[in-house]
Amino acid sequence: MINRVVLVGRLTKDPELKYTQTGVAVTRFTLAVNRTFSSASGEREADFINCVTWRKQAENTANFLRKGSLTGIEGRIQTSSFDGQDGKRVFMTEVVADSVQFLEPRNASAGSGTSNQGTQPNQQPTQQNYTRTDNDPFSTGGGPIEVSDDDLPF
Repeated sequence: MINRVVLVGRLTKDPELKYTQTGVAVTRFTLAVNRTFSSASGEREADFINCVTWRKQAENTANFLRKGSLTGIEGRIQTSSFDGQDGKRVFMTEVVADSVQFLEPRNASAGSGTSNQGTQPNQQPTQQNYTRTDNDPFSTGGGPIEVSDDDLPF
C-alpha cells in the first residue's frame, strides 16, 4: 500500500508551535495549493490542506516559515476522529509532513514583516546563493545533444 503526498503551496497563516505533555514539538499549519485549472468564471481556485509536523521538523517550520511562505512538503495523509465539545463525532484529515522544503529565501515571502530580519542596523542583508530559474542550464543552443552508448547507465 502507498500513502504519499507531495504538495507545493503557501502558508495561510503563521505556523502554530506547541508541545505535547511529554515535551514533543508539534506544529500545525494550512497550505494553500493552487488548482491547475480555473473555475467557470475564470478564477483560479485553491485547496486548503491542513498539515502537521513533529519534533525538530516542527520547530524548524515554526522558526523559519511565516504566512505567505512558499513551501513544499512530502508526507502522508492521516485521518482521525474525536468527540467534539457538543458530543458529536468530529472527523479530521491532515497531511503528516515528513519533509518540509523552504522554497524561497526567508525574507521573500509576502507575509514577512521585515526585510532585514537578523541583520544589524545599517547593514545590508546577506546575499544568498540561489539558482536563477530563467536561465536553462540544460540549454544547448538549439542543436542536438550527442550521447554515446558509454554515457548510458544501462
